[in-house]
Amino acid sequence: MFIILAFLILSFLVFFHELGHYIAARICGVRVETFSIGFGKKIICKTYRGTDYALSLIPLGGYVKLKGQGDLNPLEKDEAKDSYSTKKPLIKIVILFAGPLFNFILAFAIYLSIALYGGIEGVLPIVGEVKKDMPAFVAGLKEGDQIININQKKIRSWNEVHALISSEARVDMEIMRQGKKLSFSIPAQIQKRENVFGEMVDIYVIGIVARGDVGIIYQGLLDSIYYAFMEFYKSSKMILMGIQKMLIGVVSLKEIGGPIMIVDSIANFAQKDLTILFLWVALISVNLGILNLLPIPALDGGQILFNLYEILTGRMIHEQGARYLTLLGWVILFSLMLLGVFNDLRRIFGA
Repeated sequence: MFIILAFLILSFLVFFHELGHYIAARICGVRVETFSIGFGKKIICKTYRGTDYALSLIPLGGYVKLKGQGDLNPLEKDEAKDSYSTKKPLIKIVILFAGPLFNFILAFAIYLSIALYGGIEGVLPIVGEVKKDMPAFVAGLKEGDQIININQKKIRSWNEVHALISSEARVDMEIMRQGKKLSFSIPAQIQKRENVFGEMVDIYVIGIVARGDVGIIYQGLLDSIYYAFMEFYKSSKMILMGIQKMLIGVVSLKEIGGPIMIVDSIANFAQKDLTILFLWVALISVNLGILNLLPIPALDGGQILFNLYEILTGRMIHEQGARYLTLLGWVILFSLMLLGVFNDLRRIFGA
């Protein structure tokens, strides 16, 4: 049952991405020939106002086929007024960018909905242990101090305390102690820590630990919007850093996950906690949007580059070159997909 739910969620994410392309194309006067969830042979197909709406055999993706646009031939032409190929490059970019944009909108909406639904619980910014002889101890911080702001930034949770302190050589902190506001200026120390990518990096510390009090830290519309924005920003940053680390070899290619891992993860979270499931779905949606903007010719990002080239140079990219680059893009995509599936199977069988 949960596996079926996972496939439905993944299909919905793809549907929402393609819906962005579909709506933008219709607004820009481009005829949509096919709107398909899945690839391959069409299992169910219904034609309505010139568009084939289809559910296809392979449920790991989807596509929108526009008049005058070909996946294997980026310079496919159709001189009709409602053809994609007759539109100006800027209009094409709008249509191409709309898919990833819808993924970002969906992720933001999920984060916002989670925050509005009763608020977000988290560890409150209240100091627990103050480590002896560390900068915070020397400055005079005490257990029970509630941190109000750090370096002129309002603090809501201990996560924000950690994020700000770890990146600042000096911490200007305002705290509340027994109803009184006190200010401290604390020089931080550097320590070696392992980050999420397994690298040893230098971070700043002042020697304080959270007391562990849990409470509602985001509630109300404005706080919820702030939470949604910050979660979207952190998710995007983490994904982009992951891609960067993989390109420079810090993260092994063995860490690439495929559709099996995604479906399995969604199914596992669905059995545990609804909020965590939605957070995971939002992260996948951000990931889908960012990956589609990568400058690989077979993806939206690569096609956007072709159109930017035309805007900057005043001429279209050479047809044969565009065709070869697009084919290369498909080779890269299928290679990554096969690698992901191989890694998924390796994890399942415990290699």
